[in-house]
Amino acid sequence: MKKITCFLTIFLILFFGCNKNDPSRFEADVIIYGGTSAAVTAAVEIVKSGKTVIIVSPDKHLGGLSASGLGFTDTGQKETIGGLSREFYHRIWLHYDKPESWKWQEKTEYGNVGQGTPAIDGNQRTMWIFEPHAAEQVFEDFIAENNITVLRDEWLDRESGVKLENGKIISITTLSGKTFEGIIFMDCTYEGDLMAAANVSYTTGREGNEVYGEQWNGVQTGVFHHGHHFYSEISAYKIPGDPASGLLPRISDQPPGKYGSGDKRLQAYCYRLCMSNHPGNRVPFPKPEGYDPNQYELLLRVFETGRRDWFDKYDPIPNRKTDTNNHGPFSTDNIGMNYDYPDATYERRQEILKEHETYQKGLLYFVQNDPRVPEDIRSKMQQWGLAADEFTDNGNWPFQIYVREARRMIGEYVTTENDVLGKREVPKPIGMGSYTMDSHNVQRYVTEDGFVQNEGDIGMHPHEPYSIAYGSLVPKKEECTNLFVPVCVSSSHIAYGSIRMEPVFMILGQSAAVAASLAIDNKTAIQDVDYETLKNELFKRGQVLNLQ
Repeated sequence: MKKITCFLTIFLILFFGCNKNDPSRFEADVIIYGGTSAAVTAAVEIVKSGKTVIIVSPDKHLGGLSASGLGFTDTGQKETIGGLSREFYHRIWLHYDKPESWKWQEKTEYGNVGQGTPAIDGNQRTMWIFEPHAAEQVFEDFIAENNITVLRDEWLDRESGVKLENGKIISITTLSGKTFEGIIFMDCTYEGDLMAAANVSYTTGREGNEVYGEQWNGVQTGVFHHGHHFYSEISAYKIPGDPASGLLPRISDQPPGKYGSGDKRLQAYCYRLCMSNHPGNRVPFPKPEGYDPNQYELLLRVFETGRRDWFDKYDPIPNRKTDTNNHGPFSTDNIGMNYDYPDATYERRQEILKEHETYQKGLLYFVQNDPRVPEDIRSKMQQWGLAADEFTDNGNWPFQIYVREARRMIGEYVTTENDVLGKREVPKPIGMGSYTMDSHNVQRYVTEDGFVQNEGDIGMHPHEPYSIAYGSLVPKKEECTNLFVPVCVSSSHIAYGSIRMEPVFMILGQSAAVAASLAIDNKTAIQDVDYETLKNELFKRGQVLNLQ
C-alpha cells in the first residue's frame, strides 16, 4: 500500500503539480504549508471542491500531534465536531472494529465497548482514543484516496522565500529551491512561519487582561485550577533555606510579574509519549546523551512530601499503551525552556527540541532507575517502556513535540475569552469549540519566602460550546488577501487555550478550504467571501456552526 501511495505521489508531482518547463516550480489553486491534521483536512476539502492543491510539508509524517502521541483526544462536547473532523474519528472507529487491530490486548478488555465508552461511541460509530500509527494511517488514506500531492521535508525559506505583490502571496520557495505558485495559500503549521514571512501581524506570549477586557489572561500568580503546582513549601535552593547556595535547576531567577500583566512567556511544551507495559511490546527507556540526574532534584523533594500522583496521566489507549501527558508540579512539561521557540531560526528550534527530548528522556530514566526515587514509584515505573511498534523510524520517540502555542495571528477578528465564555455574539461562525480554556504552566519561580512555585496553569470551562469567527482565520485585508491561518488563529492567549484542540484544527482547516474555493470561484479577496454562501456550503459538508 505504501509503495502504491509513493508511486501515485511521484506520478502526480511529475505530471500535474510541476511546471514541465521547470521541474523546480509547482503550481496549484491552493498551496498548503504544513503537515498537521488541519493541513490534511484542508487539502481533502480542496479536492472535493474541485480545485487543485499541493501540501508543502516540513514534516515527513503527516497529522501533527494527532499522529504523534496525542491519542487521548481533547474533544469537549462531541456534538460540536462535524465534517471531515468527525470523519477522521469515524475511520478510527472502523480501524478498531477489526479484530486484527487488537494485537496486544483483547478489545473486550478496553472498556465497556458494548455500551460505549469515552473512547468508543458505537451509536455514533466514532472512536476518540487511538494509537499514533492508526491515526497516521487514516491521514495517509485521506491523501491517497484523494490523489493529493505532498512534498515532504520541504522547509520554507523564511528569509526570502515568500513573494508578495499588492497584498497577495504569489509564490513560496523552500530551502531546497522549489517554488510553489498558487491563488490561495494556507499556513497550517503550529508555528505560523508562512504567516510571519508574509508580514502578517501576530503576537506571542500572554496579553495583559486590559488588552481585551479579560480575566484569565496574563500572569496568574496565586491561581491554581489543576493539581500542577507545589502543594507543600519546598525550598528553591540547592541547600534548603540557603539562597547563597544557588537555585535548583529549572527554577527561574526572575520575578513572576504583576498579576494580570502581559509577558512573552509561553505555556510549556512536552512530547506526548506512547508507552507500553506489555512485555512483548516494550522498549526500555533510553539513558540520553548528556543525562544529568541533578536536573531532577526538585522531583525528589516532591516525592519526599508524600505526593504519589506520578502515574495519573498515563491515559490508556488501545493495546496496553498510553498517551502520557504532564501531571503534577514537576513532570514532562519542560517549563520555561521554550520562550524563544516561535521566532527562532530552524537551527535554534532544533536545539530547543533536543533539549526537551534530553530532559524528558532523562526524566523517564531517572524515575525508573535512580535509587533515590521511592521504591513504590520506581518499581511500578520499571513496568513501563516506549511502545516498540510506534515511531519505528524515530527510536520509538514521537515525531512532533506538543507546540501548545507559538505565534498567534492578529487578524480581522480576535477571538477572546469573551467569545469562549459567551459574553458576546460571534460574527460569521465557521466552526465550534467547547474545550476548557486550558493553559499549562508558563514559569517556575521563587516566592518571596524562598519556596518554589509554578504559574500559568489555568482551566476555565465555557458555560456552553461556542462558535469561532471566520475573521479569526484571515489576516487584516490591508496585510494579505489570500492567506488562511487555521492553526495559529487570531485569538488571545487564553482563548487559544480552548481553540488549540486537534478536532478543532481539523474543523478550521476544512472551513478555510471551503472559503478558499469560493474565493477562487468568485475571484475575490478571502475577506470578501460572501458569508451566507459560505455558511450554506459548510452546512452541506456537515460542519456544526452552532447548537441552536
